[in-house]
Amino acid sequence: MSYDSADEDGGVDALTVLELLARQAPPGRFAELLDQARVAGRPESELASLERAVHLATGVSCSLARREQREEGLAALLDTTRDLTLPYDLDGLLRVITRRAKRLLGLDLACVTLRGPHGGRLLHSAEGALTAHDPASCPTLFEGDGLGDLVHALGEPAWTEDYLDDARFAHSAAIDELVRSEGLRGVLAVPLRTGDSTLGVLYGADRSTRRYTADEIALVAALADLAAVATEKAGLLDQTRAEVSELERDSSRARTRLTRMRYIGEAHSRIMNLILAGGDLRNVATAAGDALDGAVLVRDPGGRTLAQAGELPGFDEDAVAKASLDAHAGRRPVLTGSGTGERGYEEGAGDGDQTWVAPVLAGSEDLGVLVVRAATPLTGEDERLLELAAQSVAFLLLMQRSTAVAEGPVRDELLDDLLAEPQHAPQQIAQRARRLGLDLRKPHVVVVARPEGGEQGRAVVWASSYAYRMSGLKTVHGGAIVLLLPGVDASAAAKAVSGELSPLLGHPVSVGAAGPGWSAESVSRLYLEAMRCLDAMGALGGSGAAASVQDLGFLGLLLSDDHDVDGFIESAIGPVLDYDAERFTDLTRTLEAYFASGGSPTNAAEALHVHPNTVSRRLERIGELLGAEWQKPGHVLEVQLALRLQRTRDVLARQRADLRDSRSTTTAAQSCERPGG
Repeated sequence: MSYDSADEDGGVDALTVLELLARQAPPGRFAELLDQARVAGRPESELASLERAVHLATGVSCSLARREQREEGLAALLDTTRDLTLPYDLDGLLRVITRRAKRLLGLDLACVTLRGPHGGRLLHSAEGALTAHDPASCPTLFEGDGLGDLVHALGEPAWTEDYLDDARFAHSAAIDELVRSEGLRGVLAVPLRTGDSTLGVLYGADRSTRRYTADEIALVAALADLAAVATEKAGLLDQTRAEVSELERDSSRARTRLTRMRYIGEAHSRIMNLILAGGDLRNVATAAGDALDGAVLVRDPGGRTLAQAGELPGFDEDAVAKASLDAHAGRRPVLTGSGTGERGYEEGAGDGDQTWVAPVLAGSEDLGVLVVRAATPLTGEDERLLELAAQSVAFLLLMQRSTAVAEGPVRDELLDDLLAEPQHAPQQIAQRARRLGLDLRKPHVVVVARPEGGEQGRAVVWASSYAYRMSGLKTVHGGAIVLLLPGVDASAAAKAVSGELSPLLGHPVSVGAAGPGWSAESVSRLYLEAMRCLDAMGALGGSGAAASVQDLGFLGLLLSDDHDVDGFIESAIGPVLDYDAERFTDLTRTLEAYFASGGSPTNAAEALHVHPNTVSRRLERIGELLGAEWQKPGHVLEVQLALRLQRTRDVLARQRADLRDSRSTTTAAQSCERPGG
C-alpha cells in the first residue's frame, strides 16, 4: 500500500497495521511499513502514532506466537501423554521420553539419568548423541555433576547458558569431557519427581548458547512429571512382570515336580507289587531300570553281581568301589567321579558319566549296592526314586533271608545227611534235593567258615540268607558254618564268603574250601578236605585268611583225598610242559639242571653241554610262561616238587611199558616152544 494516498488523519495507517496483524505478517513487514512512512515525509505526530501502532501490533504478534507455541507444546505434551499410556518396558519408555523432549524444544540432545541402586545416577537413554556412550561402562557417569546434584537437592529445574564456562556449580572431569566431546553449551536439567522423591533427571542440551524461557522450562517440567509417573509405573510393571514370570516358572517347576513325584510313587508301587508277587532280584532290577531309564546292577557287599538288567559298557570298577564307600558313608546315592558333597553329587555333572551308586542298607547292615547307568542326567526326584529302588532291593533281600531262616531246618537236615558217613538212602536224599531246587549232579563246592569272638548266632543268620541267595545249603558242624554252593571255583567261593562275613562281624574270618564235586557222595569228602584246609591254615598261622585246597599248593595235594597229582603238576609247571610238547624244546630238562646245579646258569649249561647264554634265554622263557614270581621260595618249592613228580611219573610209565614189552616177548617165545609152534 502506498503512503502517498494516505488520509491525513492516519486512519489508513492503523487499518494497514491491523491488516498485517490479521495476516500474521512477520515482524519485518511492520518495520517496512514504518520505513515507508518516514520516506514519505509524514509528520512527526503521525509517525509517532504509527510507531505506537506498530509497537502494539508487534507485541500482539509476539503474544500470539507465544500462545501458538504454547498450544503446540501442550498439544505435543498431550500426544506424549497418550504415548506414555501405552505399555512399555522401562528402556523403551525412556527412549520415548528423550525423543519427545528433544522435539518439544528443538534440542540438539536429550537424555535421562535414574538413581542407581548403590548411589550415583545411571545413564539410561540418550537421543541425539554424536558419540557412543555405553551406560554399562560408566555406571556412575553423572555422579558429581553439579547441575544434577542441584536438581536432586532442590527438586526444581536448573539450567545454564554455557555449561563449561558456568562457575556456579562444581564440575566433574568425566561430565566435562562428555560435554566437550558432544560440543554442548546450553544445558537444562529437570527432575523426575514422584511425591517428595526424585527418581532421576531429564536433561536437554544445545550445541550453542541458549537462554531457556520460563515457558520452555515449564513445558519440559510438565513432561518430566508425566515421565516420572510413567517411569515409576513402568518400573512397577517390569517388577510385576518379573514376579509373574517367576511365579509361572515356579508353577511350572511345581507341576513338573508333582508329575515326577506321582511317577516315582507309581514306579515304587510297581516294584513293591512285583516283590510281593514273588518277583526275584532280576525282575526288580529290570523294573528299576525301566523307571530310571538305565541299566541296573545289584551287587552284594563283596562285589559279586546278584542281578543285572541292561548293559554297562566301560564299567569302571575303581570308580564304583570309591563311590560305594562314599555312598555308604553318606547313606545316599553318589554319582561316580563327583566326590562327596552335601547331595553326594554335583548338579552340573550331567555331561559326564551318569553311573550312580546307591547303598542297599537294612538299618546299619550293609546288604550291597545298587549301580545304575542312566541314559540321561538324573534330577533330584530321580535320586529319590533311586533311593526307593535301593530300599526295595533291601526289602527283597530281607524277605529272602526270612524265607531262608524259615526253610533253614529242612535245608540244614539235608546237608547234615550229605555230610554223614556213610550216606543212607541215596535215592531219598536226591529226591529231597530236587524238592529244594538242587541238582547235586552239577558242580558244587564246600566252604567252611569258622567265626570267632562269640558271634556265631549272627554269622549263622547271615549264612542262611547267603545260602538261600546262592541256591545252596547251610548247616553248622563243630562250631563251623558249612556251605554247599554251586560252582567250580572253590577259591573264589571262599573269598566271596570271607568278603561278606568278615565286614559283618567286624574282624577277619578263617574260611577253607574244597571242590568241585559232581555227586551227592562227593559232599562229605569235600567237607573233610575243606576242614583239613582250614586246620592247616590255622597251624601255619593263616587265621583270618580264605583259601581252598588248590591255593595251598603241594600242601593241598597232601590234604586232598584224591591226591590230584595231575592237577598239581599242571598248576605248577603245566605251561612249560605244554611248550616243550608243542615246540620240541628242553625247558623242562633245563629247569631240572638249573635246580640240580644250585640255581647256577653256568653250571646248568655245563651239565646240558650248551652255552650259558642259551640257559639264560631258556630261563627267561620259563619266566614268561610261569610268571615273574616263579623263582620266589614258595613257588620254587612247588616247581621242584612238580618236576620230581613228573620225573617219577615218567619213570614209572617207562617201567610199565618195559614190563608190558617183556611180557609180550616171553609170551611169544613160549608160543614158539610149544609143539607145532
